[in-house]
Amino acid sequence: MMISVKRIILIALCAAIAASMLTACGSKESTSSDQTSSAAADINSGIVSTADTPSDENSEGIDYMALVNKLHPLPDGWEDAVETVHVTNSLGDDVEVEKKAYDAYLALKEDLEKDGVKVDLDSARRSVADQQRIMDDFTKEYGADYAMKTVATPGYSEHHTGLALDLYLNIDGEDVYLNEDMVQYPEVWAKIHEKLPEYGFILRYLEDKEHITGYGYEPWHLRYIDNVDAAKEITSKGITLEEYLGAVNSSDVEIDLGNSSIYTEEELKEAAVQVKCRFATFKGCELHTLRYAGDDANNEENLERLNLLDEDAQFIQVVEFTSDFHTPMDGSEVFQPDREMTDYQWWLAREADGGWQLLTWGY
Repeated sequence: MMISVKRIILIALCAAIAASMLTACGSKESTSSDQTSSAAADINSGIVSTADTPSDENSEGIDYMALVNKLHPLPDGWEDAVETVHVTNSLGDDVEVEKKAYDAYLALKEDLEKDGVKVDLDSARRSVADQQRIMDDFTKEYGADYAMKTVATPGYSEHHTGLALDLYLNIDGEDVYLNEDMVQYPEVWAKIHEKLPEYGFILRYLEDKEHITGYGYEPWHLRYIDNVDAAKEITSKGITLEEYLGAVNSSDVEIDLGNSSIYTEEELKEAAVQVKCRFATFKGCELHTLRYAGDDANNEENLERLNLLDEDAQFIQVVEFTSDFHTPMDGSEVFQPDREMTDYQWWLAREADGGWQLLTWGY
């Protein structure tokens, strides 16, 4: 059975946790009120609370609106303050999640089941140490370049918070947890997303917002913010947490995929998403336009050049995009301040059986 990267990382995490255990032997705005108490009580006996943060004060000490992404690390002291619980999902995996977020999840789950939608928790919290072990394992097994493309940088993953929940589906009695299978049920995810704000959740990684979040669309990735009004505003406006918090300047992006006789529109969209995810790390920059540069870029000279950038790869096709964007008023380590950058190049390539890899960018 094919296992997605998402499941591989989760399995590696569970192994790391097991190894460490063997070695070391209510208002409407707050969804942990009466609305969640009955559901939580039903399965309370199956929950194991973390022993290192037993006090309610610690839970109150975290900022439920904290921004953690590719530019913003986990706030200092978070891991000492967060209170979590451990639960076992239907796949037999241990899942650790922030306690208040879990109470809200139970209420959401109960509400969804009334509409015939069944979900379970695939993953939630990963500590910085766990993420570093995963990174080290992937680096040892597959090399540093692959690890950096596949595993979130330790300290910069939203899963460190315990407030990011990845769901999977149960369809007609069968668990559906592989990413490529879950995306085949957009109507089910639509029902789930509709109910999120009522319980203080938002959909974290939106379609067409990759240049802001740094991640592609993930219908299963929820974020608990403990504020129903804010969740409703974010959802109704179709904005990201970054935009709501004012961490970025929102900008509309014009995508021009042109006309290609080599690639399908879907293939070019996949390449464009890779570019936008990388652009999200250009701090303070506003992306305006992203254009497919045309089929002429797919030639032997460019193919040879990109293959030299990854000695272990055997790329067979090349794609070039160009972009226009504005640099921040106060400048950055790379760009001059308050400047419109035009025809900025992005080069991607792929092997016969692989997806697009972004290899180089610039003038």
